Amino acid sequence: MSRPRRREAAQAKDRPRTARSQARAFEGRKPAAQARQPGRQHRMVPRPAAEAASYRAAGKLMNKVAIITGGDSGIGRAVAVAFAKEGADVAVLYLDEHKDAAETVRLIEEAGRQAVSFAGDIGNEKFCRSAVQRVFKQFGKIDILVNNAAEQHPLDELEAITAKQLEQTFRTNIFSFFYLTKAVLPHLGPGASIVNSTSVTAFRGSKHLVDYASTKGAILAFTRSLAQQLADKEIRVNAVAPGPIWTPLIPASFRGKELKEFGKKTPMGRAGQPDEVAPCYVFLASDDASYMTGQTLHPNGGEIVNG
Repeated sequence: MSRPRRREAAQAKDRPRTARSQARAFEGRKPAAQARQPGRQHRMVPRPAAEAASYRAAGKLMNKVAIITGGDSGIGRAVAVAFAKEGADVAVLYLDEHKDAAETVRLIEEAGRQAVSFAGDIGNEKFCRSAVQRVFKQFGKIDILVNNAAEQHPLDELEAITAKQLEQTFRTNIFSFFYLTKAVLPHLGPGASIVNSTSVTAFRGSKHLVDYASTKGAILAFTRSLAQQLADKEIRVNAVAPGPIWTPLIPASFRGKELKEFGKKTPMGRAGQPDEVAPCYVFLASDDASYMTGQTLHPNGGEIVNG
């Protein structure tokens, strides 16, 4: 091999892998279930690509301050690191996954930005108000809110969904969106952005996740309605509706064949990785999406959905 070709090969070897190549590296590996929710990313087998390792920034969020719920792992971590690479300081809200949250904070700081993390139940309005106040005290402003955290409990029969589970799922998945948005709104000015995580299940339903899918449909209506309410204030509200993405929620929710076959029914034939979803949030949070509000992006492996 000539010297130029050897040099090109060496450079290619050192070049960070794309999100697509990272995703393919997981194919054929046997996934391991976890015994409880929330799942832990540091215990996942295989580990998800959720650190924006190959993300190339362009200063789209320079000196912005973002709050991300569920930012300790999965999509939330990938978004947090991508935001940091784009120049944002990030506050991570999470339940009790302390080790995962500490790693996200480390990655944000490694990208050269400030990070704080607060543990608590976002289904509790008092915690939401307190967390927002602490973020504002730390950074002096808030520009972006990403409502992302969620839980799910697969059940095949409606009768099996208890009142306790129903209320808990709605508290985490949609009540928290109201609580946090109410707390953040006084701090948001023109040009601010709210990005909500809904799901492909909001569009096509899920016979195993009736209560979860119902919350995701509520998030869609919340996004569209709030976008109309805040348009005059020049605050944009949009959503991302991921398909099957390999996050800690999955091994904490499924077992056996469902876990092994997760994502294989998509047109792309595989689950997505958090790093493949994070750029949607960057786009919607940035001025690149300055003429978009009330809209939803669909990183779902090729499934065609309406609305």
